Amino acid sequence: MRKLFQADLINLGEQLIQITTLVHTAMEKAYTAFDTTDLQLAEEVIAADAQIDRLQVELDEKAIELLALQGPVASDLRMIVGALRMSTSLERMGDLARHIAQLARMRYPDRVAPDALHPVFEKMAKLSTQISSRLITLLETRELHLVAEIHALNEQLNDLHASVFTTVAADDWQQSAATSVDSTLVSRFFERFGDHGVSAANKVDYLVTGAWDSRER
Repeated sequence: MRKLFQADLINLGEQLIQITTLVHTAMEKAYTAFDTTDLQLAEEVIAADAQIDRLQVELDEKAIELLALQGPVASDLRMIVGALRMSTSLERMGDLARHIAQLARMRYPDRVAPDALHPVFEKMAKLSTQISSRLITLLETRELHLVAEIHALNEQLNDLHASVFTTVAADDWQQSAATSVDSTLVSRFFERFGDHGVSAANKVDYLVTGAWDSRER
C-alpha cells in the first residue's frame, strides 16, 4: 500500500512537469502568433488550453483523493498540498498565454503591437519563457537556486511592464484607443504570467524546505 502511495506522489510530480511544459510551449507559440499575426498558430494555442485545464482537474482530483484516503503527514502532506496550489498557478499561466493568442486572433490580419513597443514585448516574451523553462527544471531537479533566478527574471518583467505604461501615457503617444488598450493588456498578461511563475517556484521551495516564502502573494 505504501509503495502505491509513493508511486502516486511521484506521478503528481510528473503531472506538474507535464503541465508546466505545456504552459511553456503555449507561451512560446502565443508570442509567435502575436508577433507574426499567425492565425493558425493562435488558434492552436487557444484550442490546446483545454488540455492544460483537463490535466489540472485530473491532478487536483488525485491530490484530493490522496488527502482523503491516505492521511499523509510531513513532507508527503507538503507535496500534495503544494501540488494542489501549484496547479492553480500553472493553469492560470496557460490562460494568460491563451489571452495573448486571442488578442492576435482578434486583431488579425493586423499586428497587435505598435512598432514602438515591439522590442519591449519581445523582451517580455523571452523573460516569460525563461521563467517557465526554469520552472520545468526546478520541478525536475529541486535545485533551489532556480527559485532566486525566477524571482530575478520576474523583476525584469515588472520593470518592462511599468515601462509600457510610461510609453502609453507619454504626450507623444499617437496610437488609437484600441491599440493603447491592447498594449496595456498584453503587457499585463506577460507580467501576470511571471507572477504566477514566481508563485509556483515558491511552492517548490516550500515542498523542499517546509518553510513558506514571505514573498508569496
